[in-house]
Amino acid sequence: MSFGKNLQYLRQLSKNMTQEALAEKLNVSRQTISKWEMDAAKPEMDKAIEICKVFNCSLDNLFRDEMDKRSDAYSNLRVEEVKAFRYVEHTVVSTEPESDAIGKMYQCAKENGIEDPKVIGWDFPNLSQEQINVFNMHGYTAALILPEGITPEGFEIKEQPTHKYAAIHIDRPFDNPFVTIPGAYHTLGDYMRTNGLIQVESGVIPCFETDGEGMDVYIACK
Repeated sequence: MSFGKNLQYLRQLSKNMTQEALAEKLNVSRQTISKWEMDAAKPEMDKAIEICKVFNCSLDNLFRDEMDKRSDAYSNLRVEEVKAFRYVEHTVVSTEPESDAIGKMYQCAKENGIEDPKVIGWDFPNLSQEQINVFNMHGYTAALILPEGITPEGFEIKEQPTHKYAAIHIDRPFDNPFVTIPGAYHTLGDYMRTNGLIQVESGVIPCFETDGEGMDVYIACK
């Protein structure tokens, strides 16, 4: 872990705050910030507490955690207003549910003549402990975004209102999915906390991923 790397990471997440801007907030010189980020010096406790207030983090985060989980695969970290959309969904509970759930939605798109379908997905949380611990199952819900005028038979049509999301793009998400995808969620969580964004759990889909060679991860926020 490195205090200096953590400080640089938090500054970059905070709308790429410059060293000069952070120095002004803390009433220190830019050179002091530079020394901290190079781990050539450490702040006094009062300044460390001020840093935590600026970036909405804890002292443990700052000094003990390895906060930066970013990789070269990540880009376009942003806040985005996702316009309202209609969708249908399909949930699968199994040991590997993702491909079956997503495949069902692409099949639905084909049957309804939808070209270039947009499919999103998220983890399905409502499993019993027996399903998780004994049978090693998990759940996944895939959803097909419906173009205007398309109403597939056999599905409940759901609607998502326009809402604000924090989002990040991942190139080649399945090269190392068990590291890259959780790391994207971790980075988004840090970005939201640092910028005072609060996750929304009801009224909209709380978080979802887009399907494809590249992936965008979205977390609803306010």
